[in-house]
Amino acid sequence: MAFRIIAREMDSDPLALQQQSQRIVSALVEMGVTHVVGVPDNATSIIFDLLDQETQVQVVPICREGEAWAIASGLWVGGTFPVVIIQNTGFLESGDSLRGTATQMGVPLLTIMDYRGHHTLGLKNNDSVARWFEPTLRAWEMPYRFLELNQEAEILATALQEAHKLERPVAVLMT
Repeated sequence: MAFRIIAREMDSDPLALQQQSQRIVSALVEMGVTHVVGVPDNATSIIFDLLDQETQVQVVPICREGEAWAIASGLWVGGTFPVVIIQNTGFLESGDSLRGTATQMGVPLLTIMDYRGHHTLGLKNNDSVARWFEPTLRAWEMPYRFLELNQEAEILATALQEAHKLERPVAVLMT
């Protein structure tokens, strides 16, 4: 049996990713986010590093993405404004926790998810998580939208409004 090698390097320009991360952090601070719950990955680690420098936002590191939904739901019940930041691989791992806490409880969580493998879609050796990610979002009835360059604040605000209207988590996907 031959092994297939899947490219996992980031497709993004490091400077552009740094600038986008700064715009995301600025938007979260402006929105009044009190806590960010999640696990950093290659793309979101910059966001977490920048958030560590913000006094208004407390970063809540977790071990597994399944913990994010329960912790963020508990923070929301306690009257705070949490946001979840995870990668799509962890999202797939966290389905039962999402269902049993945030979705069941009607928690309006803004969620930022790094879309690992997005740039491999359509290629012969694509990343399987990319193929399974959006169908899973739809199957789990989780509304989502894509983050667009220089529109981060508007897209995050719109997703948050949708989360409150639907009383459920809504995802914003970083590609």
